[in-house]
Amino acid sequence: MRRYLFPLIVGVLGCAILISLGLWQLRRLEWKEDMIARIQNGIEAAPVPLPPAVDPTMKYLPVTVSGTTTGDEIDVLSGTRESGGGYQVVSGFVTDDGRRILLDRGFVDQDHKRDPRPAVRLEVAGNLHWPQEKGSATPAPNLSENIWFARDVPAMAETLGTQPILVVAAEVRGDAQGVAPIPLAVEGIPNNHLGYAVQWFMFAAVWAGMTVALIWRIRQRKF
Repeated sequence: MRRYLFPLIVGVLGCAILISLGLWQLRRLEWKEDMIARIQNGIEAAPVPLPPAVDPTMKYLPVTVSGTTTGDEIDVLSGTRESGGGYQVVSGFVTDDGRRILLDRGFVDQDHKRDPRPAVRLEVAGNLHWPQEKGSATPAPNLSENIWFARDVPAMAETLGTQPILVVAAEVRGDAQGVAPIPLAVEGIPNNHLGYAVQWFMFAAVWAGMTVALIWRIRQRKF
């Protein structure tokens, strides 16, 4: 019996660790689903006028703004299932009270990237947003072609001479100039915890199977 003791202890401890990791991922799943539900509720809440003071803790806050685009824009490489590849149009925007902010007006396909979009008055309902799209592998923007590869709020604000405040349009009144709003949605928020939990439980099952196989082989040995 003594010869079974060590592999049995290793097997039990390994299974316990792997199962605990799976259970931890299930707890993370519950936390993430609750967070996503709260974000969704926030996105769908009644919009309020853009607050005088704005910071990233107000991410997803529904707001309304009225004013005029500056005619200057940044085109961020993007795409939709319906239209394929294209660009997210981020314009400079001057509100009626004189604040210069960024306005993510929505999507245009590749054929309409260079269409003229002069200054125009708009009334917008949308959400404050500080997207975390830029990573270490994100290429620098192609400024000569006005092609960006991520919405980097501080960099876009510096380029267009605005405050680092981005409103993503959900509804637009006025001449949209062919730009289709893409409202914020929770679909882009990653939630892979269930898959991770399943993987840990599968590892535990494999570990248990290997432990049983090892004990069986020890038992078949003749001394």
